[in-house]
Amino acid sequence: MADTFPAVVIEDADGKQKAALKQLSLADLPDNDVLVKVEYSSLNYKDGLALLGKKIARRLPMIAGIDLAGTVVESRSGEWQAGDRVVVNGWGMSETQQGGYSRYQRVRADWLVRLPDAFSTLQAMAIGTAGYTAALCVDALDDWGTDKDGEVLVTGAAGGVGSVAIALLTKAGYRVTASTGRPATHDYLGKLGATAFVDRAELQENGGALQKERWAGAVDTVGSTTLVNVLAQTVYGGAVAACGLAGGADLPATVMPHILRGVALLGVDSVMAPMAKRVRAWERLARDLDPALLDTMTDVQPMSGVIGLAGDIIAGKTRGRVVIDISR
Repeated sequence: MADTFPAVVIEDADGKQKAALKQLSLADLPDNDVLVKVEYSSLNYKDGLALLGKKIARRLPMIAGIDLAGTVVESRSGEWQAGDRVVVNGWGMSETQQGGYSRYQRVRADWLVRLPDAFSTLQAMAIGTAGYTAALCVDALDDWGTDKDGEVLVTGAAGGVGSVAIALLTKAGYRVTASTGRPATHDYLGKLGATAFVDRAELQENGGALQKERWAGAVDTVGSTTLVNVLAQTVYGGAVAACGLAGGADLPATVMPHILRGVALLGVDSVMAPMAKRVRAWERLARDLDPALLDTMTDVQPMSGVIGLAGDIIAGKTRGRVVIDISR
């Protein structure tokens, strides 16, 4: 093990948060029970915000990266041994807990999920927090009893959550419509399983509180006016699993869809989700996500270039999943 290793660290720079590639030692890591050699992380919307200094990190200095996959090196916990392959999503990493953009990281034993045999560590982060969140959303729609004869919408479809959600929903037997503002992605989304498309601009207009019923269910990654319109277009007894706010955190809506059509708004949290939900989500991913499809949505980039990619994901210029190779 080298004396020092690279990490992307967010620090204070004249009152502003700024990310930089630094050299750290094991002494710089938190005193948690399990030391993991990190092989891959991923680039998510929240990572982009953190790297651009948008106050995601609540204490400084902070190692960025909201997820990681790697191999246990040392453990003070009886649950984990050296050589175990593990994945960690959320738990406040890059916000209140040191994150995954580091060659080594010490994490709490109860944060770890054993990596399914179906996936390599690279594939685990091709799924990443976005794909794990997508699985949580599909589980939520299944649990609600969403009608598989109806049409299910995925907003922000070309992004990480959207891409995996389309693949998982299709495998689960749903008929999927993709909402995107990039027509060039239609072929890509069609290969994932989308059978129809809606221009995202149609869902950004101010519509009525109750609109023509269309969606049996939906996975929404956008929020704001888009979510309002999706709820207003959801059929009687349908449900929307909401997990993102790329379009804004506001919800300028009425209760009309909920009290007149019985539409459910299912909030999906991936950061502090209980372990049972995490394990179930990863089991779905291992069972239902075709590795060949996963490869079509994956772009591997070096950690040395991750800061430069932050603006792209915030601007919606990335497609699918961006995996961060911690060794480069």
